[in-house]
Amino acid sequence: MKHVKEVIDMATKEGWKQAIDNYISHESELMGALVGLSVRSASSHEKVYSRMGEQRLQPASNMKLVTGAAALAILGENHRFSTEVWTDGIIVDHDVSGHLYIKGKGDPTLRYQDIQKMCNDLKGMGITHIQGDIIGDDTWYDKVRLSPDLIWSDEHFYYGAQVSALTVSPDADYDAGTVIVDVRPGKQVGDQPIVNLSPQTDYMSIRIEATTTRAGVEADLVIKREHGRNMIVIEGTIPVEAKPSKEWIAVWEPTAYVLDLFRTCLQAEGITWTGTVKSGQLPQQANRLVVHASPPLSELLIPFMKLSNNGHAEVLVKEMGVVMGGQGSWESGIAAVQEALLIIGLETDSLTLRDGSGISHLNLISPHQITFLLAQIQREKWFSTFLHSLPSSGSRERLVGGTLIDRMEGLSVQAKTGTLIGVSTLSGYVDTKNEGRFIFSIMLNHLINEDVGPDIEDQLVQMIAQQ
Repeated sequence: MKHVKEVIDMATKEGWKQAIDNYISHESELMGALVGLSVRSASSHEKVYSRMGEQRLQPASNMKLVTGAAALAILGENHRFSTEVWTDGIIVDHDVSGHLYIKGKGDPTLRYQDIQKMCNDLKGMGITHIQGDIIGDDTWYDKVRLSPDLIWSDEHFYYGAQVSALTVSPDADYDAGTVIVDVRPGKQVGDQPIVNLSPQTDYMSIRIEATTTRAGVEADLVIKREHGRNMIVIEGTIPVEAKPSKEWIAVWEPTAYVLDLFRTCLQAEGITWTGTVKSGQLPQQANRLVVHASPPLSELLIPFMKLSNNGHAEVLVKEMGVVMGGQGSWESGIAAVQEALLIIGLETDSLTLRDGSGISHLNLISPHQITFLLAQIQREKWFSTFLHSLPSSGSRERLVGGTLIDRMEGLSVQAKTGTLIGVSTLSGYVDTKNEGRFIFSIMLNHLINEDVGPDIEDQLVQMIAQQ
């Protein structure tokens, strides 16, 4: 694979278009692969380069460009999600004469400390006893938890977490519906590792089948969850004095998980109840007691795009389904996305949209369609918010560079990455030396090794930037 200086020299000597053609033709890693490339002028929107530009290809997480643009168009920059506490009874002295409901409206930013505060607010209202049940209401969205084409082996990882209207995140990355599993070595060789969960919860069980080994040996840990159960299994080895190993593991049934945390927080506040803890639906006649609101969409887009958060993408799809079609489902949400794209000016008859994150291998879109979308949205009032959310090349700050940290230093690139098995993509904006800003979409499919994709994409963007 050529080094950056060779690429720049080639682009300068041959002309960037010819240099790209030659590079693609002679790069051994691209033999037998599909290489789609579209480049447009950001100012005129005219195509300035095309290679299989009309070919429908798998976009991987470049699908988030579509989802993000549609969400800004439909929901707006100021849209917020919420989690609310209601009762169908009345408060007399310190008692609630009825059931207590925690209702989720899709907020992927809800954290354990937010649940604690809601319970503390209830205590501050003088409530000490509920004469009824504690009920979790997740009916804002449907009961389908996993996107249509998610690979079964991905469902216990954070990027395949179940989607519920009532969910909770373990940290400010907002990987909703997950817990952080922290594994540290035991004190001496032969000991079991020390395992902690964040947030600490009895909802998850842990089975440790790992051991602590001698120092200097490479860690070989597997952290997973058994399918259909909230049993986390730790296998393998971790050497003495090794750094902690962390994994974000998706829970099975996030609504019940939130209910368990809510129950724990109520107990910590000294609030008791006579009934059970269960799922249900808030009746029409009820009083709202407490509400927690998420940051606006303009802020949520930062971790969504910069960190390529799959859960955010699917929540946005279902939320668009609620707003446009009255149903929080993938079907309704995808229909809303297609309607938004039509308004933006993108024909949808030749697209295949299966989810919002791009994790499906059945999503299909062409490089020209992506660059057309990125060109058209420049006229939208929310474009600066969209552009700001994209990973920026070369930045060492995690929530600036995002998935482009340490890539393409020295270039001005704002673009979305994408990776699936056999797929690597990069689409966005690059400032060139002489021709102003270009919009590009690079889509590599049928790769034997998708790990080579980012380096190839960076080489291609280097050539484009020489124009």
